[in-house]
Amino acid sequence: MSSTVVRPLEGRVALVTGASSGIGEATALALAEAGAAVAIGARRTDRLADLAQRLEGQGARVLVLDLDVTDEQACTDAVARTRAELGGLDVLVNDAGVMLLGTVVGADTEDWRRMLHTNVLGLMYMTHAAVEGMVEQGSGDVVNVSSVAGRQARKGAGVYNASKWAVNAFSESLRQEVTTRGVRIGLVEPGAVATELTDHITQPEAKAASKKMAAEMTPLQADDIARAVVYMVSQPRHVAVNEILVRPTDQER
Repeated sequence: MSSTVVRPLEGRVALVTGASSGIGEATALALAEAGAAVAIGARRTDRLADLAQRLEGQGARVLVLDLDVTDEQACTDAVARTRAELGGLDVLVNDAGVMLLGTVVGADTEDWRRMLHTNVLGLMYMTHAAVEGMVEQGSGDVVNVSSVAGRQARKGAGVYNASKWAVNAFSESLRQEVTTRGVRIGLVEPGAVATELTDHITQPEAKAASKKMAAEMTPLQADDIARAVVYMVSQPRHVAVNEILVRPTDQER
């Protein structure tokens, strides 16, 4: 007896930001495996070229986007190119983000600007560019990758916390706005994940504390979050999985 491969996203088009590494990269691969054509966006286009080869090896249609989400026009153009070159847009995964942890006292406020511009405004620009067309077609999924930090504030993460609380609030407000018009808004909130985010922390004490915390548990892998995204967008149209919180089993908060 021959087995049938289930590809629940066959015929759909997805756009993933922050696709050059970590959760974004894993999500692009998982969406393609589920049958979607995938537009992959990030600033590090050399990494995107390698990812595109892997996706094409899975038989997926792929579009590479040189994308800085802090540039509103670039976000508008990325959505337009996806629709023009891949034939539509059904799933937007807003994964681009930075985690520049650090105390408020003694902070480099450039870290604050980078987080708010990327984690909040970038996500909003991408959503604004995509959601109107989804409303017009009467269907679509916007998945915003937030964090447990959007629920649990802690010392040394104040501005990162603020950025993720903003994502959560924006997502819920938008959900109420478009849910009766066929568009689903999903929020995925990972706990500790083994990615390169901690490498970018500029405050030495905060970087050391973050790495120490990660070493004291078995962190999630990017694939764990990618599976949550695919689960969310693969549901029947009458089912909206609006929020998934995923922690490592041994993460206390």
